[in-house]
Amino acid sequence: HHGPEITPDGVVFNLWAPSARSIELLEVGRPPREMSKDADGWYQLLSSTARAGSRYQFRINEDLVVPDPASRFQPDDVRESSEVIDLTTLRDPTPYPSRPWAEAVIYEIHVGSFSPEGSYSGVEKKLDYLCDLGITAIELMPLNDVPGGHNWGYDGVLLYAPNARYGRPGDLKRLLRAAHDRNIMVYLDVVYNHFGPQLNYLHSYAETFFTD
Repeated sequence: HHGPEITPDGVVFNLWAPSARSIELLEVGRPPREMSKDADGWYQLLSSTARAGSRYQFRINEDLVVPDPASRFQPDDVRESSEVIDLTTLRDPTPYPSRPWAEAVIYEIHVGSFSPEGSYSGVEKKLDYLCDLGITAIELMPLNDVPGGHNWGYDGVLLYAPNARYGRPGDLKRLLRAAHDRNIMVYLDVVYNHFGPQLNYLHSYAETFFTD
């Protein structure tokens, strides 16, 4: 399981680090705890004290402190601690049926500059304006977290964490629901073929990702 998994007994933290000699979980407010490693290079630890909202990092080889590469949210930028997110609260029980591709009139949006707020809620406030324009679909430029306050999103480091500068994951969910309520489709621009040059630590503990 890639990323933290919330269970009835706490949170299971996972990190694939086949090149690392040791991994410690640094849960904010708790002492460091050594994680166990399996034959496939996965380090794992069940924390009975962690829950949704808990903040954490990993320490590699008793030295390098890194965020979770599978982080779902970085409240204080990519170099700081990750936050455990309850993904079940983000699932919409009513799937949006979409609309025929022939009806697609797409408006590409950079969330940080599309509205004065530069946020998911700012985009949500302008959905009626887009409807009046005849837009039937919006394409959000990459939302993955990146270093710094202003970015196009194409040099992402943490691909599972929507950029905290635009709001929390729940704010993104509300934007999607509001768009679907207006029969507006939402597409996400993604870049999976490279990582950004800053704060990409994967080579430090998963060398085989680049060589095998």
